[in-house]
Amino acid sequence: MNLNPVTETFQNEDQRWLGSAHGTSSGESITLDTSAFTAGTHYPNGYFPSGLPLGKITTSGLYGPYDNAASDGRETLVGFLLCTVDAPSVNTQDPQGSLFWHGRVVEARLPISVDTAGKADVAGRIRFA
Repeated sequence: MNLNPVTETFQNEDQRWLGSAHGTSSGESITLDTSAFTAGTHYPNGYFPSGLPLGKITTSGLYGPYDNAASDGRETLVGFLLCTVDAPSVNTQDPQGSLFWHGRVVEARLPISVDTAGKADVAGRIRFA
């Protein structure tokens, strides 16, 4: 039994990027490929933020950051990370998350903006406000 004091820091969930509750109850379970993300860009505070644009890596089936210039499947926007996920301390561990794949998004509140090509990828499923 450990009786030493333990300090934990908690982060508030910021889902202000969601334009409505539509689609939040049907998130798809996914696995993030931590090695595809850049620590200082995609998870500078030790977590993958809610609203992060995602693409599906063709060879592994895992999800990485959307990048229109990529050629591994991530060049196609498939949705957004629905809830914040803690980033592992090593990039060989791949955490689970939830994919927001249809609904309304407040574009100005996304943690990383989406280009015109990405918006075209999800047209008909995700509406940008």
